[in-house]
Amino acid sequence: MKTSFNSKSIAVLPFLNIGKQENEYFADGISEEIINALTKITELKVTARTSSFYYKNKPLDARQIGNELCVETLLDGSVRIINDRVRITAQLIRTDTGFHIWSESFDRNLSDIFELQDEISLLIADKIRENFGHFDVQEHLVDAPTKNIEAYKLLLKARELRMRWNSKDVKDAITYLDQSIALDSAYADAHLEKGWCIGMLASWGYWDRKEGLKEANRHIDIGLQLNQDSAIGHYVKATISFWGYWNYKDAYNHLNRSIELNPNFSEVRDALADCYSGMGRIEDALANNEIALRINPLSANLHFTKGNMVYFKKDYKKAISFFDKALSINPMLPLALEMKAAAFILDKEKEGLWKFIQETPRLERPKTYLAIYNLMHKDEFFEVTDAEILVESKSSQEMNLRAWDLYLEVCRGNHEKALNILESKIDERSGQLFNFRNDPFLEPLRNYNKYREIEYSVFKSHYLPEFVSSSKKSEAPSPFTAEQLKCYAEAIEVTMKEDKLFTDPDLSLKQLAGDIDLHPNKLSWLLNNHMGKNFNDFINQYRIKEFQKLAVAPQNKNITLLGLAYDSGFNSKTVFNTFFKKETGMTPKQWVKANS
Repeated sequence: MKTSFNSKSIAVLPFLNIGKQENEYFADGISEEIINALTKITELKVTARTSSFYYKNKPLDARQIGNELCVETLLDGSVRIINDRVRITAQLIRTDTGFHIWSESFDRNLSDIFELQDEISLLIADKIRENFGHFDVQEHLVDAPTKNIEAYKLLLKARELRMRWNSKDVKDAITYLDQSIALDSAYADAHLEKGWCIGMLASWGYWDRKEGLKEANRHIDIGLQLNQDSAIGHYVKATISFWGYWNYKDAYNHLNRSIELNPNFSEVRDALADCYSGMGRIEDALANNEIALRINPLSANLHFTKGNMVYFKKDYKKAISFFDKALSINPMLPLALEMKAAAFILDKEKEGLWKFIQETPRLERPKTYLAIYNLMHKDEFFEVTDAEILVESKSSQEMNLRAWDLYLEVCRGNHEKALNILESKIDERSGQLFNFRNDPFLEPLRNYNKYREIEYSVFKSHYLPEFVSSSKKSEAPSPFTAEQLKCYAEAIEVTMKEDKLFTDPDLSLKQLAGDIDLHPNKLSWLLNNHMGKNFNDFINQYRIKEFQKLAVAPQNKNITLLGLAYDSGFNSKTVFNTFFKKETGMTPKQWVKANS
């Protein structure tokens, strides 16, 4: 049985690269650009890249994918580069029936790639609203970010490397971005991507932190000066402000600006969740995480974030279930492993902790977990020595994901030493402890004056934002007066009856809008909100009436029912039979027999 969900929804699957393997990045880039374009339509739910790319190189089963992503439509396609030309095929598929709503092929010069992305995105948006209901569509969804196609191709290569999330590939991405900027110094996206990459390396310890953050901000500021309305730009600026400086006010303001520009940006919602949780506003964090998960249901990171929020509410068993969900999507997600261990310790689940350690050899500090468990619960269940802990501490990865040494000192009762470690890490703005305000391991320190001073230094009122209330969006008013509604409704009826436009199987909402001299957005609103039908249902009702008239006419008795359906404007046997049964409750053959 098919799940019920938002009918105005789509997932753009990764386009297949046809041709040289070296052009794989370009096919992925086209898919991502179309996703980014469609997310600009406020009332259209667009699955985020992380979830749609989960199906890369996997067999296409429209119904299964539709149910897993909770979308009514899928966009599938292919890309082929031949010298200086690009061929793109695309098809829009209903997930409930597997029916192909629309398909088309395009053959253009590479220099026209941005116009082509815009054209494809607008066609997709039109087809979705023709079939599933009203939403406004902008005149353009894609603007050319650069006139230099080589600079654009270099950026796509860099982005593909950056999204592998490891230091070597991020460093290689910067090399491509330097080449891109050399070709077009006014290319905002290239500067933003470079700032993002440098900021990542500085945060991870692969670049001098102070100098790296300064250089990251320099490029991000250049990018935002070149394009102040870049949703990505404000998101990246917020990322550096938050993770680099713990500047909650600046991060919050940039994240909200990014959401204004692109309401369907799941990464921004995830970043807002982190921002809220860092300030101790867990319910606000969970609310943003829920929005992000609707857009990006197969993101391991989002399930991890939800587990984090539940963990801070001290529901450790439920938190573990979310960490397990994250690990089922990405078994190599190290933070989920560390947080799962922490949840076992805090929930006093010694058997669960032991089994987890035995089954997970890649854990960061297993001996330390056992020691903390013994100390926290005053239990000698696990045999572990100080020497073993010391060896493990020295041989652990250069970047510990959790502040296990700090937790160990807290549990040992060395609170002064623990406070000094905490103060040092806070001064460094260590990513291990951005959630220190919620961290249950630090509970014994909270009554100390020094702890309160540390917390105050981070959360002084002028460092915090003024929170925007999430008031419910009011319904948009009618774009027509009562008299205009009546006139346009009559004009449509007259046009359909006299000109029989419905007999054109390729009739579109835009064409009909042009015939009655009305903007397509307004026509879409009128059909859905005043007449109660989407465009396809509205047109098909005329086609059914025309078929019924033709079917009972004596001169047509030798013409097949399907032939009469085609004469009435249908171009698909499946659509004709489905819609006829929906409208009349009978099959075409049953109706003709009953009315002959």
